[in-house]
Amino acid sequence: MKLKPVNSISGVAPKDFIKDYLNKSQPVIIKDFISKESPCWSKWSYEYFKEIAGNEQIDVYGREEESQNHAASPPVGRMSFGDYLDLIRKEPTELRLFLFNLMKIRPELKRDVIFNDVTGGKVLQWLPYMFFGGEGSATRNHFDIDMSHVFISQFQGSKRIWLFPNDQSDLMYKLPYNFHSIANLKNSSTSDYPGLEFLEGYEAVIHPGETLYMPAGWWHYIQYETEGYSISVRALANSISEKLKGARNLFVTRHFDDTMRKIFKDKWFDYKINTAKKRANKAMKRYKK
Repeated sequence: MKLKPVNSISGVAPKDFIKDYLNKSQPVIIKDFISKESPCWSKWSYEYFKEIAGNEQIDVYGREEESQNHAASPPVGRMSFGDYLDLIRKEPTELRLFLFNLMKIRPELKRDVIFNDVTGGKVLQWLPYMFFGGEGSATRNHFDIDMSHVFISQFQGSKRIWLFPNDQSDLMYKLPYNFHSIANLKNSSTSDYPGLEFLEGYEAVIHPGETLYMPAGWWHYIQYETEGYSISVRALANSISEKLKGARNLFVTRHFDDTMRKIFKDKWFDYKINTAKKRANKAMKRYKK
């Protein structure tokens, strides 16, 4: 696996961002996507979040390798938001919050974030999600089902993110009818998953105040180097075909997979694993040529 560093930019005009990054599906770290004048920088803290929402009961998520046969990993437990914040500050933990919409529970938080929309209005600012994780936690390698562009902004701690274009899906052992791979990019052996040796992607480490632009359909493996939290917002895919593919994933593919899993159980999962490995072998032959 070969990884190149993601470049950083600031002060880019929307027309230049669209031309050089959005239209070219080129990942980049944006230094000023969240305005320095945003109240969040002086207002937000774990103590503040505990004060306004600490009693909220939340689902927590753990190691995703244990739920490979699911399009979305099921939660592994439930606790109060305040207790979770205390936990991640106290010690490393694999527990994460997935698509926890604190801003829906406390919509006044939206007013604390001022976006410098480098897309010229394409970003869906009204649909933010917050992600929290403990030091050492990680997501499984995946791409987003809706095929949208993603802008993930770090507010506390740091994240290391590996990115790969969608045309390398077979080399990552993508499960058919799912949106994640069975290989763990960090821990899986190349003797078990030799296709990983052919991967070529990018590596980004984002810190508070930095935003990573992840192009539509790109794979990402997110690792929490420290405890922390971030916000993601989206922009719709560029082409009609990508938009249609995202709609098909949301409304057809994942429901078809659920149905087949209920009917055929382990046989369906075994079929998907075997298919993923066959596709990887074919992809390796093409790369060797």
